[in-house]
Amino acid sequence: MRQTTTLCLFLLLPFLHSSVHAQRNLEVGLQMGVDHFSGDLGNWNGPIQWNGIRPAMSVTFRDYLNNPKRYITRALTTESRIGWYRLGYNELEATGGKQGIDLRNYKRGLNFRNDLFGISQHLVLNMYREPFQPLYKQRFFAFSYIGIGLFYGRPKADLFHGEPSLENRYFPWEDGTIRDQPRGTPGANVIGQDGTYETDLYSWISEGSGAGREATVRTKPPSPWHVGVPIGFGMRYLVTKQMSVGMEFSYYMFFTDMLDAVSGRYATYDELARAYPDSVQQQLARYISDPTGWGTNGKEGRATSRRGNPGLPDSFSYFSVEVSWTFKRSPMRRSYVSL
Repeated sequence: MRQTTTLCLFLLLPFLHSSVHAQRNLEVGLQMGVDHFSGDLGNWNGPIQWNGIRPAMSVTFRDYLNNPKRYITRALTTESRIGWYRLGYNELEATGGKQGIDLRNYKRGLNFRNDLFGISQHLVLNMYREPFQPLYKQRFFAFSYIGIGLFYGRPKADLFHGEPSLENRYFPWEDGTIRDQPRGTPGANVIGQDGTYETDLYSWISEGSGAGREATVRTKPPSPWHVGVPIGFGMRYLVTKQMSVGMEFSYYMFFTDMLDAVSGRYATYDELARAYPDSVQQQLARYISDPTGWGTNGKEGRATSRRGNPGLPDSFSYFSVEVSWTFKRSPMRRSYVSL
């Protein structure tokens, strides 16, 4: 918690400093766009999971450092960003003209949604033709940046039709339908998934690591705080001295593989029995770890133990369009922060 607080203060320091010294300008940009999660889940044989695109938005604060040349934007500057990014994927969802067991990971059948909230600080390189000509006369300019951010998010899954209980489980069938009874049961009703992500995946043990004598399971829930490194580039157009529009593409790399709560191997039934002595909780834990019943037989084995890839940290890309406005402020005191 102490490290998290220190990182938050570091990210907020430039913006707080500008507020204290009442800078001359403050530019606020609103970005709306979509993100694409890159992790352990996916049914497409390629880097892009087309049904993994979700909405996202952010607000960026710029130009709060002292700028005595007013409209002439410095080449190297900083910006602060607050964002919301909805990450998610559902391996039971029909896609690419395929459904059911024709999908690559249908038998694993995992799904998640993670509403990730974050704040990041960026070092920005503005690239324009004439360094001594006001940008509102040049109109177009490009930029790139790299930064560091702190994000909060808890992945949840849609695993029950109503309240979380054994009676409300989903049962995926080979034909791609979601029914209320196990596969092969006569008269089973097609119910589909209700779209409510009610199961907090960090609250349940679903994975283990290692094998044999080195085998272990998670003894405490993962931290919902995640550190990421954003890298981006884009282009902006100054409509007036105060207003601009732009487009940006960015990529957020993380030091964790648990944004989707999928990383290592399935927990064995013996491990879950030790973690959940209550038989009902134990059965729920088995189902949450392996929603289809196809993923594992509950024992250690090369064919049934793999659930994710712990060597591949999670990431996501973010494409957005922006409208920004520069607010004029009369300086009360000159800032000592200047690049």
